[in-house]
Order: sequence, then C-alpha cells, then structure tokens
Amino acid sequence: MLQDAARPVATPTASIASSPGRIVIQAWLASRGMILGVALVLALVQDQSLTNMVSNWDVQHFSKLAADGYLADPNGTLMAFFPGLPAIFWLFGQLGITAAVTGVVLSLACSAFAAAALYRLGGQWAAVAWLFAPTAVFTVVPYTESLFCAAAFWAWERARADRWLTAAALTAVACTLRVSGLFLIGALLVMIITDRNPAAFKLRRAALMLIPASAVVAFVTYLYGLTGSWTAWYSAQTTGWVRELTWPWQSLLNTIPAILPGAYANHPWWAAVFRGEMISMAAGVGVTLWCIVVSLRLRKDPNGTDRSMWGEASWVGVQVLAFSVSYWFFSVNRATLLWFPLWIMFGRWVAGPTRVSPPTHRLLVTAAFTVEIVLMLWWSWLFFTGHWAS
Repeated sequence: MLQDAARPVATPTASIASSPGRIVIQAWLASRGMILGVALVLALVQDQSLTNMVSNWDVQHFSKLAADGYLADPNGTLMAFFPGLPAIFWLFGQLGITAAVTGVVLSLACSAFAAAALYRLGGQWAAVAWLFAPTAVFTVVPYTESLFCAAAFWAWERARADRWLTAAALTAVACTLRVSGLFLIGALLVMIITDRNPAAFKLRRAALMLIPASAVVAFVTYLYGLTGSWTAWYSAQTTGWVRELTWPWQSLLNTIPAILPGAYANHPWWAAVFRGEMISMAAGVGVTLWCIVVSLRLRKDPNGTDRSMWGEASWVGVQVLAFSVSYWFFSVNRATLLWFPLWIMFGRWVAGPTRVSPPTHRLLVTAAFTVEIVLMLWWSWLFFTGHWAS
C-alpha cells in the first residue's frame, strides 16, 4: 500500500505524537499564522475590516447562494457552484453566524484534517509543502478548497487502507462541494481496476461508487427542476466563467497573450497570475508523468506488492485535461491544492536521497520552501486586497 510505504515508521523517537507529527502541526500553525498575519497588517494599514478582506471573489457568490438560492442571479451563473458550502453557510446563518466567520473557521479546521491525511499518504514533508503552497490562502478563506481536500484526501487514504465504504461516504461529501468530485470517483475506479484483487472484490468496491455518484445526480436533477435543462451547470460555466470547450492547443494559444509583458495594463498582476496558470499546467503534466513512471517501474517489483499510482495519475491527469479544453488556462493555480500526488512527489524529493550531494540538496530544499513562502504571502496579499488571485 502506498501509505504504508510513505508513512514514517513509529519508533520511540519518531511517531505522529513526536517529531514528524509535531513538524506538521508547527507548519500548520506557522502557515496559517503567516496568512492571517498578512490580513491583520493590511487591515491596520488600509483600515479595512477582516470580514471584508476574507469575503472577496467567490465568497460573495457562496454567500448570495446561501441567502437567496440558485435563482438569485437572473443569468443563472450561480449554478456553476455546487451546493455544499452555501448550504453550510445557510445553516450557520440561521444561528446568526456570518458566512465569513463560518468559512474561515471551517477552512482552518479542514486544512488541519487535510494535512493529516496527506501526512498519512505521503509523509511529513508532503503535508508541510501543501500547507505552505503558493495558493494556500484559499485554504484559509471561505472557499471550498480546505473542505474538499479534507474529504478527498481522507477518501483516498481510506481507499488505500481498503476501507471502501468510508471512502465512498467521504467522496460523496466531496461531490457536494466541487465538480472535481466526479474526477475523484473516476480516479478511485481506476485504483479499483488496476489493483491485483479478484474481479469479485473489484465489482463490490466499484458498486460503492454509486453512493458519491448519486450526490452529483441529485444536484443535476435539482438544477433541472429549476431550469428544465440537464446542462444547467455547464451552461452557467460557459455563460459566466468563459469555460466553453476548446481544443487544447487553442486553449494554450488563448492563454499566451495573457502572460506577455504589458498584458492587462490596467491590472498589473493579472499577467503574473496567468503565468502561474501556465506553470501549474506544466506541473500537472509533470506529476502525471511521474505517477505513470512510478507505476510502470513497480510492475517489476519482485515483492509483488501493490503500490502503483495509476489512480493518482488519473486524478491529476484528468484535471489537467479538463483545464486544457477550457477557453484558456484558468483556476489551475487553485487546483494544485487538490493534487495530493504533486505534494507527495515534492515530499519524496525533500526526504531524499537524491543524486546531488547532501549540502546541495539542503540548499535546494531551502530555496524551494523559501520560494513557496514568498509566493504564499504574495498570493495572500492579492486576495486580501481584492486583486484577482485565480
């Protein structure tokens, strides 16, 4: 099992309760503290309320959905959002708790749960790298990233531990939050198909995927009841978010002008964010290929153990494909938070061994984490100041 290979061995000097787990806890505190520190500094300097600063962009859409439902926007663009987070906002709103407070508390808590799952899947450095991800601000503000990652990462961990009913239930939760839940179902099916268990075991596990699939069907059916269209979600994506189907090469060509110097002169940071989208797409392709290579090598494993990463390859690969057939590369920066194989790969590189000397490796690791932290702080500044941040 992958998590068995990646999980640190419990010893008197190294256990979840001691150094590795403590490092992850310290990273959670430090990363959350840095992001909230940016918000506090900006609140003092710019005389803004913290509530307004964490309520930019999609948070306003989630809040409107919670207050007025899917028909609040006459253009139907709100139907691009899944109902899980707005439903939570509505529930706590009945108790007088604002969406901003609810969302931040939930995101902070779920980011801890997601990091714990990633620790079990890929070790301490995978979890630490994820906590300091460049776009980690979206795991603190009232977005779906923390909630989805907590559900999806634990679903994957439970599947790897052969606890498929729990995995299916967690996947169903993920399916109420983002369309990425569909990709999670597909990736888990790939895991089932490519394992070495008998066909009867595979069939029973695959049947459990009907549980999360029903959550997606229920949402699509609900939108049909409102609009009379089975494609209401896709229409909202096309109308409101410029996500119509495009050939991958055309999507690349549409993105290139957005990254050139001088693009969006009235919005100087937009080009930088689009450059990040290009880098994120390249990272997605790279980690997909890495998972495939690992899987091909493990086919020759003399021990016969099943540690292949075909499911992980499909999890990232299908998302890269989906982003590549949109009008342009858009929101990929945030999607990297969902790509746990990316952080597992990064964590393995940090843990070593590598082909370079230990001093050089330590220098490269320090440089990589420094870049991560600088980008995380910059992205936090973008979001809190109302700039587009992917």
